[in-house]
Amino acid sequence: MASSAISPTSSIFVDKKNVGFSALCAQPSFPFSTHTSKKRISSKIVSVMTPQQSERKPSTTGAVKTGMTMTEKILARASEKTHLSPGENSWVNVDVLMTHDVCGPGSIGIFKREFGENAKVWDREKLVIIPDHYIFTSDERANRNVDILRDFCTEQNIKYFYDIKDLGNFKANPDYKGVCHVALAQEGHCRPGEVLLGTDSHTCTAGAFGQFASGIGNTDAGFVLGTGKLLLKVPPTLRFVMDGEMPDYLLAKDLILQIIGEISVSGATYKAMEFVGSTVESLSMEERMTLCNMVVEAGGKNGIVPADATTYKYLEDKTSVPYEPVYSDGQARFLSEYRFDISKLEPLVAKPHSPDNRALARECKDVKIDRVYIGSCTGGKTEDFMAAAKVFLASGKKVKVPTFLVPATQKVWMDVYSLPVPGSGGKTCSQIFEEAGCDTPASPSCGACLGGPRDTYARMNEPQANFLCNIHALLHCVHVSESNDFFCGFDNLQVCVSTTNRNFPGRMGHKEGEIYLASPYTAAASALTGFVTDPREFLQ
Repeated sequence: MASSAISPTSSIFVDKKNVGFSALCAQPSFPFSTHTSKKRISSKIVSVMTPQQSERKPSTTGAVKTGMTMTEKILARASEKTHLSPGENSWVNVDVLMTHDVCGPGSIGIFKREFGENAKVWDREKLVIIPDHYIFTSDERANRNVDILRDFCTEQNIKYFYDIKDLGNFKANPDYKGVCHVALAQEGHCRPGEVLLGTDSHTCTAGAFGQFASGIGNTDAGFVLGTGKLLLKVPPTLRFVMDGEMPDYLLAKDLILQIIGEISVSGATYKAMEFVGSTVESLSMEERMTLCNMVVEAGGKNGIVPADATTYKYLEDKTSVPYEPVYSDGQARFLSEYRFDISKLEPLVAKPHSPDNRALARECKDVKIDRVYIGSCTGGKTEDFMAAAKVFLASGKKVKVPTFLVPATQKVWMDVYSLPVPGSGGKTCSQIFEEAGCDTPASPSCGACLGGPRDTYARMNEPQANFLCNIHALLHCVHVSESNDFFCGFDNLQVCVSTTNRNFPGRMGHKEGEIYLASPYTAAASALTGFVTDPREFLQ
């Protein structure tokens, strides 16, 4: 019987499927807010207004006969239309295109093939190129990819190329940033109301800023490089209303694991996922990024959070580019709405081998682990390391399994070494990690999250946990009870608790490794015990 992700004595989830709902969240007290309505609307999504044929500025906040969601409004404005409905195809003007060392060379090759060897990109200041995946490796093909990016950026005079040349010391590269999705936010490329596309499925992370952000393939990226446009189908929107005070043992990772567990890895296929409610409003920008980062694990086209005071505060020193946020109309139509009382949620994990294989962390307390990985675009931000340090500090103990730490960007790495952890008496994350026996924080990159070459730091290269396991595999020994400490690893493959976003076979290296997705709280707690552990064991 499948494990439930909520306690049997309480219900935190109500699913009202196939109905339309009015906007139920309170709009922030800023310009561009919209009216709310309590009127229920039919689930059938239709357009009752034909787009104007004559030239006219798109309406983003004015009255229209059919309300639009945030996603529909952004795409309508980017298409220079007054209205768009789900299912419509429209040519969209792109505000920012991001690519990196994995997909960049392919996108560049398609651009040159289709537009000519001497063609220029549509706008050198709207292209952001970030090497970040296969960086700190001796693999010649991986290094060649970065060389291709460098040559192209020199040829095209690209303004935002975050280069790296000295692989031996990342700090010697002032332009190098690290993981693209976190770097995009830190460098001010994420702005409300804009369209950001990237050759990486987790580009949806930027939806935390109230913009349309989605991953695209190399062919589409090659076309955008030459034209600045892309034909997109407007996705219908699922709305997720999360209310209730966030318990101090939960993080945004728990919220998105709960959602994916409810709707499955295909539950939001080519749909927008809009997050609202008092709990969402209380989240920091980094936590909102975690929430939006994993919508693609549910099949989502994009995730989006309404911009508010938290958004504007974050952007104050990040960008001088003017932006115009949008909000869902009161009469906007949503394909489905899901409601959660977050105050009743418990710490969660996603068991192998799917992000929707949800379980309570406490239900997996007998799962012996071999390592912990804290990092990636999902779980390698400053606040993620602060959260892990909080657990280590509260326990006063040392980790029982190798614990790998990979900050997402140079800035995060610096924060790990410089920012004091609240309640620590001035200690930094790095000091707390050292006292707990963790590995020294590594060079910022996607690291082992995507597997990468075999010399990638913290990659899961071996299929089994130890030498005894290898003997067991060779001799096809019979099952031995896990209660026997000497043989506890005999029938287990290598198990990792990770703050990353995917646990498919082979995701972090060897295809036979097992990955439990978890929040930084749960990952740190598990490192301390050597088993999947509910963080409340140390936080309460």
